[in-house]
Amino acid sequence: MARKSSVAKTRPHLVASPPPLPLAPAPAPQLPELPSIRKLVRGSLIALAVAIVILVVAVLPAEYGIDPTGMGQRLGLRWMSGKKPSPRPVPSLSLGSDPFLSEASAVWRQPMPFRSDEMSLTLQANQGAEIKARMRGGERYVFAWDAAGGKVDVDMHGEQANGPPDAFTSYWKGRDQQSGNGEFIAPFDGTHGWYWKNRGDTPVTIRVKTSGYYEKLYRPSVTPAQAQAQAK
Repeated sequence: MARKSSVAKTRPHLVASPPPLPLAPAPAPQLPELPSIRKLVRGSLIALAVAIVILVVAVLPAEYGIDPTGMGQRLGLRWMSGKKPSPRPVPSLSLGSDPFLSEASAVWRQPMPFRSDEMSLTLQANQGAEIKARMRGGERYVFAWDAAGGKVDVDMHGEQANGPPDAFTSYWKGRDQQSGNGEFIAPFDGTHGWYWKNRGDTPVTIRVKTSGYYEKLYRPSVTPAQAQAQAK
């Protein structure tokens, strides 16, 4: 009986595969560095300054014709908006017209002749007195007065022609005054001037100078009611 040949069966040798290599982590994205508050403020101020320069130099001259620096006119931007200044009117003179007969708005003509006056009065202790000019509404004068010997109370006022008795309008009041200067324009027909009161113990001399257009400068009599009202 023949023997069966036995063939040794061998298992294939398995080779172990190497372990997978670990993957390298992906690099984190680099964020840009934020500017500091100081840089932000500085940048904002620079941008604001540039905007103001552009506004003043370019926008205002070009859009509105406003050129405070004069650069708009030099750059030819001033009247790009079309708002050009109106040309100065040229007076048209017809043949035979006389330019010397034209009226000028800056000229104040007055048919009354120019005059100058000077008056003085002496006030005893606790005494008051007036000096006034008779004027029509719109007439005017320049004045200067001074007090020698002490200070006085003053009331520059006026009474309307044909107005209520003992009624007056005060323009300027002052206590312990020694002088006054200025120009006066009469607001209505009537008398306009000063009332002085010496509240000291020694006499005071008032001297008044006026120049302008008025009827006359005079010293009126003061009624007791006027003296009592003006002395307050």
